[in-house]
Amino acid sequence: MTDFAVVSRFVVDEVLDGREDAVLDRVRDAYLAHAAGRTVNPDSYFLRFPDKPDSRIIALPAFVDGDEPTVGIKWISSFPGNRSVGLPRASAVLVLNDYRTGVPVAVLECARISSARTAASAALACDLLGGRAAGSVGVVGCGVISRETLGFLAHVGVSMDDVRCHDTDPAAAKRFAAGLGQGVAASTATADEALDADVVVLATTALTPHIGPERRFRAGQIVLHLSLRDLAPEVLLAADNVVDDVDHCLKANTSPHLVEQLTGNRDFVNGDMAALLEGRVVLDPERPKIFSPFGMGVLDLALGSFVLAEARRDGRLTVVPDFAAPATAG
Repeated sequence: MTDFAVVSRFVVDEVLDGREDAVLDRVRDAYLAHAAGRTVNPDSYFLRFPDKPDSRIIALPAFVDGDEPTVGIKWISSFPGNRSVGLPRASAVLVLNDYRTGVPVAVLECARISSARTAASAALACDLLGGRAAGSVGVVGCGVISRETLGFLAHVGVSMDDVRCHDTDPAAAKRFAAGLGQGVAASTATADEALDADVVVLATTALTPHIGPERRFRAGQIVLHLSLRDLAPEVLLAADNVVDDVDHCLKANTSPHLVEQLTGNRDFVNGDMAALLEGRVVLDPERPKIFSPFGMGVLDLALGSFVLAEARRDGRLTVVPDFAAPATAG
């Protein structure tokens, strides 16, 4: 009980590479556990900086009940300026605690866990919204989240025969398209070309909507609104909307929150992710479908506990003995 496990990014990658089905299962189960009242998922806490308005660090505490209850917190930073000095935009750790005692038992590098759970959530939603019939995928924001998401979309059966890549940095879009590998027909594209695809992945660092009220997605389009602040309220009002969790998503001036502020109600939300998984969301085939996931700490816990268990089973943990040993009385 006093030892402490450390799981590096290298080990996380070893556990998760090629394990898409396991990731999808754990994300699906976490959503259903949340809907069944077997989780605690408090509001995320945003640490912002007066002189760095584009940067933030977010704390996501959570608890998932079950045969082996899991409790912990993700601490994830987003510093877009890092890319100019060759560092990743996002970095994160996940701290897990023993549920019986509260003693911290492990820390995991969490940037990959975070991107994998986000991508799996998007792929589950896309599949349930009819994404396998898509003939084209548009990417707006060519970073780690989009790359991970395309991998999971391909895994659930979304075609990668026409992938249109757009970024405010054209060189980034070009690198992204070139790096998608064999079996993916990718090219750089204008924003309009990407937004016209059958499935649209929005994964930007936008703080306010940059896709204005004049944009109208067509019937049947699926928009995976992963960065949450890209769309003007009018765009959402012209579509069917699914969120991960209504209370969690409609805050912090996300695009869905802006719709609530504009209309004074939440009637535009057709349902949450659990309802979609259970087939309880009624959708209009004549409207586009927008999925807006705020990101829930219970997903990080579900996937992080899986990574920890797999790493422990295979002897890939770095253990700090007596990390939490009681102080010796003087």
